[in-house]
Amino acid sequence: MIQVYNTLTRQKEEFKPLEPGIVKMYVCGPTVYNYIHIGNARSTVAFDTIRRYFEYRGYDVNYVSNFTDVDDKIIKAANETGMTPEEVSKKYIEAFYEDTAALNVKKATLNPTVMNTMDDIIAFVEALVEKEAAYESGGDVYFITEKFKDYGKLSDQSIQDLQVGASQRTESADDAKKRNPLDFALWKSAKPGEISWDSPWGKGRPGWHIECSVMATKHLGDTIDIHGGGQDLAFPHHENEIAQSESKTGHPFARYWMHNAFVTMGEDGEKMSKSLGNFVLVHDIIKEIDPQILRFFLASAHYRRPLKFSESSLQEATANVSKIQTTFSNTRYRLEQAVESLEDDQDVWASFEALEGKFQEEMDDDFNAANGMTVLYQFVKEWNVYLEREIVSRVILEKLLEKAEQLFAIFGMKEVQEELVDDDIQALIDERLEARKAKNFARSDEIRELLKAQGIVLEDTAQGTRWRRV
Repeated sequence: MIQVYNTLTRQKEEFKPLEPGIVKMYVCGPTVYNYIHIGNARSTVAFDTIRRYFEYRGYDVNYVSNFTDVDDKIIKAANETGMTPEEVSKKYIEAFYEDTAALNVKKATLNPTVMNTMDDIIAFVEALVEKEAAYESGGDVYFITEKFKDYGKLSDQSIQDLQVGASQRTESADDAKKRNPLDFALWKSAKPGEISWDSPWGKGRPGWHIECSVMATKHLGDTIDIHGGGQDLAFPHHENEIAQSESKTGHPFARYWMHNAFVTMGEDGEKMSKSLGNFVLVHDIIKEIDPQILRFFLASAHYRRPLKFSESSLQEATANVSKIQTTFSNTRYRLEQAVESLEDDQDVWASFEALEGKFQEEMDDDFNAANGMTVLYQFVKEWNVYLEREIVSRVILEKLLEKAEQLFAIFGMKEVQEELVDDDIQALIDERLEARKAKNFARSDEIRELLKAQGIVLEDTAQGTRWRRV
């Protein structure tokens, strides 16, 4: 039984999908005006991990995540570079796919864009105006927050308190068009030189919040199972999505709301963001470190806990990935001498099945990746103990490889099989073996150092000498 922490109810609840065996999941995607930073990637990786775990548990996941390709920041980037907004968006959508593929993030079932959903957005806004849940003012269209009695339920704020807060803000030109400071834009009239579309209210473009409501309901239905995103989106973005969606459809918008915590930087735990200028781009860092290490770092913490980005945390992830990959490699090596099966195979495998059961218990508890990973470390530890046996079973080794591949794939990790050495390196390894037999240890050590300089580390084990690249 999978338990999900629901931001809406502020408690863990048993996950019960609308349709048995199917998860309808919408996750807010990036605004595509720049490369994604590690904070953006944390949300992408967290929900990819959650999706993968649902699939591991036998669910069919319909996973929709949008690209916001109409936005002030995109228009600004277009003006600064001499590109069109479409060209800016296309460039960074392609970059997103490239960077997330490097992190072994599965592509969404669908990645809708705002520009390709414009007719649906205009029709959605029209429906809200017809229901008198929205009004036109000077070419803009605003949602009437007072008409939605549950406004504030996701962020646990009363509409009265929100109205007081809104009234105390410095008034902007847009506020002058509103009946109430808390009303928010569904449609914004075009400014000179900006990209725009024809609508019943004149040329303009959508407000931010309406876009996700339309794309989610268009592709997943009026009510979806899970809506996810970063915790900074809970208010006002997700709050406004609920208000406009439920006002339009008359149905609950999402049954479970899930929000991931931030990536932090520095001793003060400051949130990583472009606005603060303290961000690290995925596009840049994966040129310096193995993308699998970054993925492992992002995926192996509980999604609702802040994640501190530091050199030491990356070093820890590097060490853990290396240990796991070495275990895969050692298993491949032992397969060459393994016997077909042994009498205790059933008992041995039962102990690994028990660990998988413990792993499921931890992950079923709101996708607790940190605890789940602790169980997998124990799995690897016992796996290594088995590899130290003088005689090992091919049946067990092949099962271990298959099960480990399945479990680590939940965290986006996969086995990296060593490349075959070329003839010269193999010849040196063979020469060293002969030197050791002849007790010519000086030559043996010389060859070891020579191979080390070429990135080949030798390991002398009870079962013979083996190598790995570093």
